[in-house]
Amino acid sequence: MGPVVTLLHPGSMGAAVGAQLRARGTTVLWCPEGRSAGTRRRADDAELEGVPLGEAVRRADVILSLCAPAGAEEVAESVAAHRPAEGTLFVEANPLVPERLAAITTRVRPATVVDGAVVGSPPVGGKAPTLYLAGPLQAAERVAALFAGTDVDARVVGEEPGQASVLKLVYSSYQKASRVLAALALGTADAYGVTNELMEIAGRRTRSYLTEPEYVPRTAARAWRWAPELTDAAALVAATGLPADMVRAAADTLERWAPERDRPLDMEEALRALRQAGG
Repeated sequence: MGPVVTLLHPGSMGAAVGAQLRARGTTVLWCPEGRSAGTRRRADDAELEGVPLGEAVRRADVILSLCAPAGAEEVAESVAAHRPAEGTLFVEANPLVPERLAAITTRVRPATVVDGAVVGSPPVGGKAPTLYLAGPLQAAERVAALFAGTDVDARVVGEEPGQASVLKLVYSSYQKASRVLAALALGTADAYGVTNELMEIAGRRTRSYLTEPEYVPRTAARAWRWAPELTDAAALVAATGLPADMVRAAADTLERWAPERDRPLDMEEALRALRQAGG
């Protein structure tokens, strides 16, 4: 008999992940109590087995917490109230800062916590997200093995709890913030009638700066010129009625690098200068 997984709670990502486990023949439990009609429908479509939370905790070999990160502590607290057994794995699959993860780890003992984070869209229609895992190696590998042969690419990134969360959070800080900056740029361009030209300029570049870290020290060396430019850009954004705080913050960050004017730096030196300026 294979492992039993309890899924808390089947949102769009959770239900799709649960369906992938069910396709392998894994028993996946969930708790319908207090859940919406939409959640119940997703759970039914994924063929999850609805049981009271106490039973879901008692029967589980693996408890998978996959919800909105803001509710992670509440979910962990509900699990802790039913005293998970020693040997149970609690996968905290919501990206959390180390302090929040540590608090949850303490709360759900004696269960073993595996830090997890999903990058990508729900595994439906051929999409294949990656579930990054970190924590005690044997425990993390047990979780990864659950997803062998599914459309969820489970990878162990380290033995230090928090590494998976940090990976997702730093990626999200770039990916999500860049979308907000795109909205501000497009909105301001539209206000001045230059949207088509902006799209043409942007279309010349197709790669992410995250894949070209050599741009960080180059940026530090040019920051003395770029900070005033972004200060003016922030004023322009604000004049259109759009929030300019992100652009101002970028200008302030560049200002911290201003003393490095035209210096040839490497990545380590550039980051050290940024940290010292903020100290």
